[in-house]
Amino acid sequence: MWNQVRITGAFLSTALWLAVAMLPTQGWSSTADIRLSQKQTVYVPVYSNIISGPRKRPLPLEATLAIRSTDPAASLRITAIDYYDTDGRLVRRHLKRPQLLGPLASTDVHIEERDMSGGFGANFIVRWEADRIINAPVIECVMIGASGGQGISFVSPGQEIREGTP
Repeated sequence: MWNQVRITGAFLSTALWLAVAMLPTQGWSSTADIRLSQKQTVYVPVYSNIISGPRKRPLPLEATLAIRSTDPAASLRITAIDYYDTDGRLVRRHLKRPQLLGPLASTDVHIEERDMSGGFGANFIVRWEADRIINAPVIECVMIGASGGQGISFVSPGQEIREGTP
């Protein structure tokens, strides 16, 4: 019976892509791996949709940007949460003024499934700062979608970037 199962190339490529996307990007093996900082600019990939199935139709996804303070004793200020589209154009700013995030607190920004303004290559740029060196926050985006009884969800971690010239 098993030899009668046919798996299409599109299914395999989608499954492989998802398996690679879910691999851990960092391992925490020692205290030397703890990220400390006083200020960062973080790039976070966002997927408004993914191409799925043999017809290669886009599957729309909801996205939730999560910013989680990991310092048990210090606050941080989020100074910008900006959403950019596939072409790198600013779609919208999600903060009108800096937002204080207390010790071990979290905040989020939600992008609706029907909001396709960012496109496949959308991203957030998040800027934060603190009064002193603290544990860097975890900044990531969770995508989720469902179609025809099938669901998908995955996490896209943020990556610290340098802005301008040193």
